[in-house]
Amino acid sequence: MSSAVFRGGGRSTSPTRAVALTAALLGLLAAFLVVTVRDAEAAEVIVSQGKPTTASSVEWAGTPASAATDGNTGTRWSSAFAPSQWLQVDLGATTAVSSVNLNWEAAYATAFTVQFSTNGTTFTNATGTLRGNVGAQAITVAGNARYVRLNLTERALAIYGYSLWEFQVFSGGTPPTTPPTTPPTTPPTGTATLLSYNKPGAASSEQNDVNCNPCTVGKAFDLDPATRWATSSTTGWVDPGWIYVDLGATAQISRVELQWDPAYATAYRIQVSPNASTWTDIYSTTTGKGFKEVLNVSGSGRYVRMYGTARSGPYGYSLYDFNVYGTGGAPNTPPARPADPTFPATNLVWSDEFNDPAGTRPSTAKWTYDPGFPQNGEIQYYSENSNNAQMDGGGNLVIEARKEASNGREYTSARMNTGGKFTAQYGRVEARIKVPKGNGLWPAFWMMGADFLTGRPWPYNGEIDIMEVLGRNTTEGYSTLHAPQYNGGGGYGQKYTTPGAADLSTAFHVWTAEWDSKGIRFLLDGTQVFYASKATVEATRGPWIFDHPFYIILNLAVGGDFPGPIDASTPFPSRMLVDYVRVYK
Repeated sequence: MSSAVFRGGGRSTSPTRAVALTAALLGLLAAFLVVTVRDAEAAEVIVSQGKPTTASSVEWAGTPASAATDGNTGTRWSSAFAPSQWLQVDLGATTAVSSVNLNWEAAYATAFTVQFSTNGTTFTNATGTLRGNVGAQAITVAGNARYVRLNLTERALAIYGYSLWEFQVFSGGTPPTTPPTTPPTTPPTGTATLLSYNKPGAASSEQNDVNCNPCTVGKAFDLDPATRWATSSTTGWVDPGWIYVDLGATAQISRVELQWDPAYATAYRIQVSPNASTWTDIYSTTTGKGFKEVLNVSGSGRYVRMYGTARSGPYGYSLYDFNVYGTGGAPNTPPARPADPTFPATNLVWSDEFNDPAGTRPSTAKWTYDPGFPQNGEIQYYSENSNNAQMDGGGNLVIEARKEASNGREYTSARMNTGGKFTAQYGRVEARIKVPKGNGLWPAFWMMGADFLTGRPWPYNGEIDIMEVLGRNTTEGYSTLHAPQYNGGGGYGQKYTTPGAADLSTAFHVWTAEWDSKGIRFLLDGTQVFYASKATVEATRGPWIFDHPFYIILNLAVGGDFPGPIDASTPFPSRMLVDYVRVYK
């Protein structure tokens, strides 16, 4: 079965470190979100801007603690790469503090508390343990403090530290007579359970037609990030629009996570109910930003509802995921995922060293030959002819593009995959490859979500392009992800130039993907060229659909939309040499 799909290259504007990718977007969002005051906070004023700010550490001189309280959403504080860190601001005098607004970079905290002090030495918790999220986060607090501290204990990106564009403290008026003696009832992140998985629900309407088949209520609670609920295209593009989940029993709700489709709510409420009839607000906003929103809330009920009152555009409302966390309820246990590897992973679980005698075909115990016509405007026919894929006797597989007629095409090449033979979910996936040079040539080492072979269409299955090189410029490479909300020419990726503009066609190079539940790190010869953070993707591009098995593909394409046409200078035959492919856990 053909596994070639519409592949596109990485974006040339992405910086090497992926956590910086969202700076401009998040800065604009934060500027808008922070100055837009919530109805309940109409009297609030910011009391932290420009005040003395200190931290347990800084990553480097360009990211000082003061950058988090300077009112400039283009500057940030970042810490050393360690889990236990803090950031605090001195308000100058004891102040009635009513809320804290944070604007996280991708290196956010997955566990932290807001703390108060009147003397800068003894601190008390003003909140329970909270979970951050990429972008803006608003936290309601109450108490008297001169010093407000973020006590950070767990990182979203274990290879980095913490990073904040803005840390803002607000005061809302008359101070309380005594500070609160106990933190809010939100349970620590570690004790919250997913309560909504595979639970029944209802909605104002749902879509089930040729354009979204099906986009029914249950798709918001199935933990499948490639499926979604949407309001009806004939009756549901109106306000309000809503969806609720029945948790099966009364629960204490501590967190709600929404992964929006582009049809998101700019104004909505999170509500709880004991009976699906009488509803109580536990969160409301008029500045919804779409993508992924993580809401730290507190409320009790059997039913939890998203009640949208203003849409982002002319369409309705749509959610890929509506996940409710807390205690109580009657939760279903979701399927267990593989444990994250520890990198560099060293347990070899699958490989092909291509050490067979010259002329030997790739082993059908490991590889499926994938003949057929290509996509992307390519001009070759993928052949099963041994001339297009065989061993050279020197320890390499040769994938050869030839100028020869076959099935109405003037050129042939080979494409092979491990579909039905081997799949992986997480690990270190790498290959040592020498690419060809020439206009219109397009060698690739990539992976496809295995559910493609059982009927899920591209790009809903997901695609991981570990290596693509265009023969017209072999000093550059591409690593790219493709999913429903980012694919083809809009894929999420990185174009990189080799050190010293070295020509990739003159020698073998090792391309690697280190993949776990937090993201995918792409390397060339052991040096990182791109990091795709799950948190960053969810907060800025759309659902992350890479937490399931994938199979491996090798191919050499000729011509097409991405590499451009061949010309008289393109050499034929052209050869892509593969020394090995290895997978470690």
